[in-house]
Amino acid sequence: MTFTIAIDGPAAAGKGTISKAVAAHFGFAHLDTGLLYRAVGAKTLRGTDPIEAAKSLTAEDMVGDLRTPEVAQAASKVAVIAEVRAALVAFQRSFAARDGGAVLDGRDIGTVICPDAPVKLFVTASAEVRAERRFLELSQKGLPDTREQVLADVITRDERDRERSEAPLKPATDAVIIDTSDLSIEAAVAKAIAQIDARR
Repeated sequence: MTFTIAIDGPAAAGKGTISKAVAAHFGFAHLDTGLLYRAVGAKTLRGTDPIEAAKSLTAEDMVGDLRTPEVAQAASKVAVIAEVRAALVAFQRSFAARDGGAVLDGRDIGTVICPDAPVKLFVTASAEVRAERRFLELSQKGLPDTREQVLADVITRDERDRERSEAPLKPATDAVIIDTSDLSIEAAVAKAIAQIDARR
């Protein structure tokens, strides 16, 4: 049985948390596609050409600290390169078609990777709320960014993701929007599960 759930949205909106919870609830496999781009970005920070980094990506590249601000910005930069995206599309589509169901979260799952997915969610929140979440996350890791810097980074990344020519960040026309600005994690997950149940 194949059943694909596509979950898109900007950074720190909660799509990763929701995706993991949804996958666990339904017993589906989960792929954080952003990690693919983070891994490519991390390789470029070590001097590898972005296209070569994407084409040569291995499981070993997916481990380590891929959630630093530097890697996040590098991921956003390589994600605008058409050849990088093309190199990662086949892997993502193959994962989505696996037996037993799959949840994929990213920026273009419902619009480009899995446009025929039976369930498409777009998880969002205000830039200020997302920046505060990311600031608290970084603070817990001991990273020294200020709230102002984190907000500026969020806004910059949003602009880059929305304005890129290749697979810009936007909701699919048939995606259900879930705004988590004023929702608890439990409420957001429950809302997502209800939408999925209605389409199964």
